[in-house]
Amino acid sequence: MNNSDKKLPLEGLRVVEFTHMVMGPTCGMVLADMGAEVIKVEPIEGDRTRHLLGSGAGFFPMFNRNKKSIQINLQSPEGAEVARRLCATADVVAENFKPGSMAKYGLDYASLSAANPKIIYASLKGFLPGPYDHRTALDEVVQMMGGLAYMTGRPGDPLRAGTSVNDIMGGMFGAIGVLGALIQRGITGRGQEIQSALFENNVFLVGQHMLQYAITGKAAEPMPNRISAWAVYDVFTVKNGEQIFLAAVSDAQWATFCDVLGFADLKADPRYSNNNARVSLRDVMMPELRRRLEAYTAAELTAIFEKAGLPFAPIVKPEELFDDPHLQATGGLADVRLTDGPKAGQTARAALLPFTMDGQRLGVRQQPPQQGENTDALLQSLGLSDAEIDQLRQRQAVA
Repeated sequence: MNNSDKKLPLEGLRVVEFTHMVMGPTCGMVLADMGAEVIKVEPIEGDRTRHLLGSGAGFFPMFNRNKKSIQINLQSPEGAEVARRLCATADVVAENFKPGSMAKYGLDYASLSAANPKIIYASLKGFLPGPYDHRTALDEVVQMMGGLAYMTGRPGDPLRAGTSVNDIMGGMFGAIGVLGALIQRGITGRGQEIQSALFENNVFLVGQHMLQYAITGKAAEPMPNRISAWAVYDVFTVKNGEQIFLAAVSDAQWATFCDVLGFADLKADPRYSNNNARVSLRDVMMPELRRRLEAYTAAELTAIFEKAGLPFAPIVKPEELFDDPHLQATGGLADVRLTDGPKAGQTARAALLPFTMDGQRLGVRQQPPQQGENTDALLQSLGLSDAEIDQLRQRQAVA
């Protein structure tokens, strides 16, 4: 069977998503990439992430591929009824609005499951139900209150991570929950509600540091100030001001490190005989290593470390990944159509899900949708006539 003949694992599954920003759309994208028909319900004015500037400019094209778009005004009684009819055809409904928002339109789990007990409902929030669930959450909010910003920044300077880690992972955990619920539904015949949240995701991310304290009695230091478990495990500024991360995390790697760089004196020095000894002497050893490595370019060190099988990493900016030879060779990037903004109609390469199925990456089957691109076709599939659709438009129930 040719690769083109292979079915994706979620083909035949219909997902209706009422989502915006990053967390909810990520959940839908994961399901869409695996073959589900994902219908994005947008308001009359369209998803606001279509027009964000700055760090939000990539949100819509990144997290909304392989989806359809329908525009429905949920605040219109007729629009809410259309949305309920659409959800009645779905296997999965996903939403990431404030608690109580969907109940106003009869689109909450209790309402939809009463009509369809097989429905799986993914609710993606800032907090799981509890004392904080009324708060407005953002990725940065939960990073600050969940210990991640403290661990990322230097002491006294909490710093959010350099991407939307909780939004993306929170959406991913929501999708994992949906997959588990689908398996259980196949056994019991009943759906269920799945809840995933930013704050709890963040706590999971720092859980190792919590347990470090529980086990050792010592609080984890922020990463820039931590005592490394490894003697050589750092960023080095080398020739021409370039930077590169180099590591030697075992005694065997330390020996190789010294051999390939010609540091026979350091290899023979009894003070550096094992990793723990080297860690205790980092204040002495690291300045000496930095001085010696300044003679090399980053490219020279890359060649040496790659040949020797030692850990290394160039310091790469996100925009430089477009030209990464590994991503290009392995199909890790795929063209997506830009739907909005000054470059609408052009294409750009976007990162695919970071796994393969049967040796293949999950690609782009449908471009990120134009605003309301599938409204008419989807309404017609619900049995609405052209005249009824026109009437809904006149009442501003759909667009």
